[in-house]
Amino acid sequence: MSGHGYESGRLDLPFVGLCTFGKRPICLDWDKIDADVAVLGVPFDMGTQYRSGARFGPRAIREASTLFSFGHSGAYDHEDDQVYLPLDKVRIVDIGDADIVHTDTVTSHANTEKAVRKILERGALPVVLGGDHAVNIPCIRAFSDHGPIHIVQIDAHLDFVDVRHGVTQGHGNPMRRAAEQSHVSGLSQIGIRNVSSTARDGYDDARQRGSTILSVRQARKLGAEGVLAAIPAGARYYVTIDIDGFDPSIAPGTGTPSHGGFLYYEVMEILQGLVKRGDIVGIDLVEVAPAYDPSGITGFLAAQVLLNFLGYIFVEREARKG
Repeated sequence: MSGHGYESGRLDLPFVGLCTFGKRPICLDWDKIDADVAVLGVPFDMGTQYRSGARFGPRAIREASTLFSFGHSGAYDHEDDQVYLPLDKVRIVDIGDADIVHTDTVTSHANTEKAVRKILERGALPVVLGGDHAVNIPCIRAFSDHGPIHIVQIDAHLDFVDVRHGVTQGHGNPMRRAAEQSHVSGLSQIGIRNVSSTARDGYDDARQRGSTILSVRQARKLGAEGVLAAIPAGARYYVTIDIDGFDPSIAPGTGTPSHGGFLYYEVMEILQGLVKRGDIVGIDLVEVAPAYDPSGITGFLAAQVLLNFLGYIFVEREARKG
C-alpha cells in the first residue's frame, strides 16, 4: 500500500460530520491558535450596493471545501508532481466567524479587525472567507503592525471609490481605503473590466497612487508571466480575491456578476507564480453569494482556489527551507 492513510483512523467522508474548512480542526479560543493557517469567516454583506447574500458565503465555502477532504496525507497533483497540504506538515485550523452585528458596520469591522490581529499575533497565515468585499477594509487595517504589504487584487471591479452618498466603508471602497494605509506599499489590480464600481476619477486616483491596473484581456495578452512581471518582486503580498473576478459562467453565485472574466487556470497560474515571487502574508476570498447559484459550483470554485493556493504557498515555503 502507498501509505495514503485510508487504512488508519476515521475515514470522515465529506458528507459526514461538521463543515469546518477542509474538515480541519476547530479552534474557538483565539488565544490558543497554534497552526500555520487560521481560517476566519466574516459573514458580512451590509456593504453591498446591489444584490445581498454574501453573508452566507463562509458557510457555503466551508461546506464545499469538505469535498476536498478525502484522505489523511494531503492531495497529490500529478501535473505538478506534488503532494499538497499534508496533515503532518501544514496545520490548518478553522477559528469560526468574526462577530457581526446586523446594521452596524463600524462594530462589525472592529470585530473583524480584532480577529485578524489575533491570528497575526499567533503567527498564523490569515485566510478570510467573506462576506462582501468591504470585509477587506478591517483585514488590511489589522496589518498595521505587520507591514509593509503589497495588495494583489483579483476582481472585476476596481473598488476604488473614496466616498459615495456618504458611504466610505462599503464594498466599492476597500482598495481606496487600503491605499490610504501607510503600511500598504502598493496595489496590483487584475481582472478589472466593463462598467466598473469606480468612476474615471477613481482610476486616475488609483494610478496616481501607484496602482497597476490590468483587465482580463490585457492579462491574457501578457500571459501569466507578463502579469507577474508587472507585480513588484520580493514583496509581502496580501491577496484579495473577489469571486466575480472569475467569469459568471463558472461563478454565478455572486452579487455583481461581470461577463468576460477569468477562467480557473488563468487565475491559478498567476497565484502559483506569485508564491515564487515573494511571500504571501494574508488572503481573503469574498463575494460568494450562494443563493444565486443553486448548483453550488461557486462555492466549490472558491474552496478549490483557496486549498490549491495554500498548497502552492506551503510547497514554496518548504522549498525555501531546503
